[in-house]
Amino acid sequence: MTASTLPIVKPHSAMILAAGRGERMRPLTDTLPKPLLQLSGRGLLDHSFDRLLAAGVRDVVVNAHWLGEQVAQYLAGRDAAGLGPRTRLMPEEKLLDTGGSVRAALAPPDTKLGPAPFYVVNGDAYWVDGPRPALSRLAAAFDDSVDGVLLVHRGFQVRADVGFGDFAVDKLGRPTRRTERQVVPYIFAGVQLISPALLDDMPAAPFSMNLAWDRAIERGRLRVVVHDGLWFHLSTPEDLRDAEHFLHAPTYGEMR
Repeated sequence: MTASTLPIVKPHSAMILAAGRGERMRPLTDTLPKPLLQLSGRGLLDHSFDRLLAAGVRDVVVNAHWLGEQVAQYLAGRDAAGLGPRTRLMPEEKLLDTGGSVRAALAPPDTKLGPAPFYVVNGDAYWVDGPRPALSRLAAAFDDSVDGVLLVHRGFQVRADVGFGDFAVDKLGRPTRRTERQVVPYIFAGVQLISPALLDDMPAAPFSMNLAWDRAIERGRLRVVVHDGLWFHLSTPEDLRDAEHFLHAPTYGEMR
């Protein structure tokens, strides 16, 4: 890594969004929270913690709502086993949506997030790093000119239905939204590095992180990094089965 690519931020905190119902993953999520579903022999949350720990993250907030007691038991088990990072459960009596959840986690007095930039990871995110870890690449792309950096993936490389895409991206990594009659090449990969400033002046009611992204795009303060490894869209039981088969296919095993 050259001096020009050294990250100017080194995040030590993160939030994992684990509160959703996972409707499209039913019936698997009727009795198990989606982030605790197994892939490649371990829960999705375990994989996220592995990557965050490797990136130097020390504190992680995890929100919970649907079958939240199972998430609480899972976190207690990790803590009892002495596994890092340190975790804090944030139960949600009512779903706050993605943006509302992160904003609530920033509220004093006991937040472990901010004022420095921190990672936000979807509870169902699963990726395989390329030549450089994705989290390190987000940190390297973050500077004072932005409030957030998103990890995106090329839609044509995803082994699932991802619709018409989320973003177009220029050569400087600046995203624009897909218009109604447009197909765009990149989809959000469920991982981001944000400053608390991204959520300044957001509404008190539950809101999607998309609202904050759109405002940042208008101000020229959002950037994306295109993932250079593997990423799996895990929306349905079929997606989960396909990912499992692919990860254990002989040809992929030889690549690893």
